[in-house]
Amino acid sequence: MARGQLRIYLGAAPGVGKTFAMLDEGWRRKGRGTDVVVGLVETHGRRRTLEQIRDLEVVPRRRVEYRGTVFEEMDLDAVLARRPQVALVDELAHTNVPGCRNVKRWEDIEELLDAGIDVISTVNIQHLESVNDVVAEITGIQQQETVPDEVVRAADQIELVDMAPEALRRRMAHGNVYAADKVDAALANYFRVGNLSALRELALLWTADRVDEALQDYREAHGISRPWETRERIVVAVTGAPSGENLIRRAARMAARSHAELLGVHVRSDTGLAEGGEDRLEQHRVLLTDLGGTYHEVVGSDPGDSLVRFALAENATQLVMGASARPRWRELLSGSVINQVVRAAGPIDIHVISGDEAPARGGPRLLAHRRRRLSALSRERQIAGWVLAAVGLPLLTLLLLWVDPHLNLPSDMLVYLLFVGAVAVVGGMGPAVVAALAASLVTNWFFTPPVHTWTIAEADNVVALVVFLAVATVVSLLVSRLARRSADAARAHAEAEAIAAVAGNLVEAENPLEAAVGHLRSTFDLDAVAVLRGDGGSWVVEASAGEPVPTSPDGHATLALRGGATLVLDGPALHSEDVQVLRAFVAQLGAALEQRELRAEAESAATAAEGDRLRTAILRAVSHDLRTPLASIKASVTSLLQDDVEWSAHDRQEFLATIEEETDRLNRMVGNLLDMSRLHSGIVEPGLRAVGLEEVVPRALMSISGDAARLGARGVKVEVPEQLPRVVADPDLLERVVANLVANALLHSRREAAVRVEAGQVGTRVDLRVVDHGVGVPERERERMFEPFQRLGDGAADSGVGLGLAVSRGFVEAMGGELSVDDTPGGGLTFTVSLPVAS
Repeated sequence: MARGQLRIYLGAAPGVGKTFAMLDEGWRRKGRGTDVVVGLVETHGRRRTLEQIRDLEVVPRRRVEYRGTVFEEMDLDAVLARRPQVALVDELAHTNVPGCRNVKRWEDIEELLDAGIDVISTVNIQHLESVNDVVAEITGIQQQETVPDEVVRAADQIELVDMAPEALRRRMAHGNVYAADKVDAALANYFRVGNLSALRELALLWTADRVDEALQDYREAHGISRPWETRERIVVAVTGAPSGENLIRRAARMAARSHAELLGVHVRSDTGLAEGGEDRLEQHRVLLTDLGGTYHEVVGSDPGDSLVRFALAENATQLVMGASARPRWRELLSGSVINQVVRAAGPIDIHVISGDEAPARGGPRLLAHRRRRLSALSRERQIAGWVLAAVGLPLLTLLLLWVDPHLNLPSDMLVYLLFVGAVAVVGGMGPAVVAALAASLVTNWFFTPPVHTWTIAEADNVVALVVFLAVATVVSLLVSRLARRSADAARAHAEAEAIAAVAGNLVEAENPLEAAVGHLRSTFDLDAVAVLRGDGGSWVVEASAGEPVPTSPDGHATLALRGGATLVLDGPALHSEDVQVLRAFVAQLGAALEQRELRAEAESAATAAEGDRLRTAILRAVSHDLRTPLASIKASVTSLLQDDVEWSAHDRQEFLATIEEETDRLNRMVGNLLDMSRLHSGIVEPGLRAVGLEEVVPRALMSISGDAARLGARGVKVEVPEQLPRVVADPDLLERVVANLVANALLHSRREAAVRVEAGQVGTRVDLRVVDHGVGVPERERERMFEPFQRLGDGAADSGVGLGLAVSRGFVEAMGGELSVDDTPGGGLTFTVSLPVAS
């Protein structure tokens, strides 16, 4: 069974006429004798849309109940059983009510297509998955119902239903889209002219891309390689050359004048070796993107052929290139890329832009530029090659003279050729060429008849000597080039390792800036490296490595970094071959500076946020928690001051007790707030000395007041042996900690259970434990107990402002101890204060 065909009407916004067009197409096909049914049409109460159904057969909808409400959906089984030739199904992106076979309506349509039924459907641009976020940014409304782009792109036909924004707004104003009571709100929000214009452009662009895909498929299917000028596309060659910026701007102006698409392409060598101009190449990529173009890279051994292939693949109509800056003799030897492109481009227009930009001069001397050596070998190897040529050639000649009766002239030449190859391997091209020339002269003098003369009797020997010299020279050149390639590959490997190492240091090091500076110094064997930042006429050292540390850019090689910082290098000048790695280091240093600034900003923001949270909590405490004791005090004082009521002595005593109790409670709250503020600002300075727990615990219990004091009447069992060693602590802070922990335990422990305070030595520390038998706290919530203003279990009689445990942990840590919490066997919590033993 052949699969059905899908036709989709795409609109920019609701109301443009997609459903109307779908029904009109269905009615037209019915008029031609096609069996057409309406699977589902959403009229949204629009009278003209309902009238457009006319005499088309409508499949009854399926009623689905969900959460007490009945919804209507397309009856997929009924449509499949009816088996029409064409089914009209509105709103492709619709989400079905739970209980239907498929989650999405487009999945229902897939079943119809698989059954061989043609389907005509509708969808708005805002429901496409790929542009959903863009639509949300334009309209401020996130569309919840989306359809994958591949579903729409797979349609056999996509027709755009277009309408100008002003025409759509007029249609809405006439009441043809929404009800009258919704028109004003819609026109003022989603259906603003700007929104509709942006949505319309989005729909046009998406449809144009779909048309391009169809055109490309057609050209490939019919073997058409020549570009069709259906749309201007300009390709500009991006090489990283100094004149590349002017070239890109010229190409952008050409694209703007012809409303063309701009594509930049860089051909990267397939050798994998590092190329020059990487920093300019990155600048050109950013410039191309800023000017509205797109950047592409292709890999190939032949730049001209790669450019033409890319242009043809992109159906480009124009190709913009810069004039070659290579010497004329190199073009004669290796050919001209421009001429190659012109010959191979066919119908593509070629623009060659001259580069008249002079190279910039001046600036600090950072690199020691040098000519490219003919040999990539070290000086030691070249010297060894010269020595081998000077010593080896006479020795080899003596050996050949000794065995001369057994060898002929070709054999002598082959031996000399082998010797020249060995010289080339050791010393490179220079010694090898000289050795080849000398070997040809020696062969002529000693082994070519007549010997001991420069005369050559036979023409064959002349040819043999000339060929020997040419072959020896070619071998020398090839070996030298191989050595240069090997050196370049080794250098590329070393560069990659250096860049990877500095990137790894940036990620792993605690201070990435110091790590990057140290790695830069060691990699380039510099005396010292420093990152300086100007500060009102003076320089501040941000990071440094080596001695003596440069404190000013004067007299040193410098490079600018991000944020106004300067990289200062002290030591031998770097060679031009090192510039690639140096730029990577500079980029990493800039990233390290930015990372340091971001980390400082994050820490500052975190501190400010914590301060804001603390201030907010304090205001909340002042406005709510502190108001409760103040209200009790105010009520008691007001009652005592009433002249028209005779209070008994017992009543007066209760009022005074309430005032005292609430005053103590208020005093504790204010004290905790002040302590938390001191801890937060880091100004707590404990007076540490040797303290006995048997002295601190009783004083702490006596200081407990309020509800906790009344609950403490049921008993607090203290088990603190007098023979325990003394601990290092501040006695006043430790007393506050013990009082807070015991009061907290009394408030949350069951009434029939006593609170225990016990202590014991564990190694070099003494643990003080406060044990309660309350309801406990889940393990996942325990760390939150020590955060400020956390009150887990507010059912206690005296909940306070939730600072007791936070202040206690802060005091204990300030004294060099630890405060932890564990389960109490049988229920409840055990708080442990661990302090070091005093020596």
